[in-house]
Amino acid sequence: MRGKILSFSIQSGRGVISGRDGTRYTFEGADWCEDSAPSRGIVVDFDTNGDRAVDVYQDEASAGARTGSKDKTAAGLLAIFLGFWGVHKFYLGFTSAGLVYLLINTIGWIVTIFLLGLPNFILGIIAFIEGIIYLTKTDEEFHQLYVVEKKQWF
Repeated sequence: MRGKILSFSIQSGRGVISGRDGTRYTFEGADWCEDSAPSRGIVVDFDTNGDRAVDVYQDEASAGARTGSKDKTAAGLLAIFLGFWGVHKFYLGFTSAGLVYLLINTIGWIVTIFLLGLPNFILGIIAFIEGIIYLTKTDEEFHQLYVVEKKQWF
């Protein structure tokens, strides 16, 4: 049967899958048959044993999409070095957030004479902090927060 992981707790080693039949199935970490950790939003293929999911595998199409997803190192380095222009936001697919960075930066340069470059400096600090946050997340956390949940700010 196919379904989607609704939740998985590393601490308890348990998770919940929503099956295509509308039923929710619980599964244990021992039932997960992949090298990477399960995370919310992954499409899976599994067998059932009552209300339990067993032999849970990541769907091949979902695995390919995840492999081609955004890299946290690239996003972090873009944020640190080019973040004041919002390049990291565009890289992650957050066009509106990237445009906010670009607009504030452009206006900041225009009014630099009056505000001593303060808007640009603040954007640089925010982007630097975001870069550090990206780099300190695990690959699974980064994927879950910024690719699956599409969290745009911090």
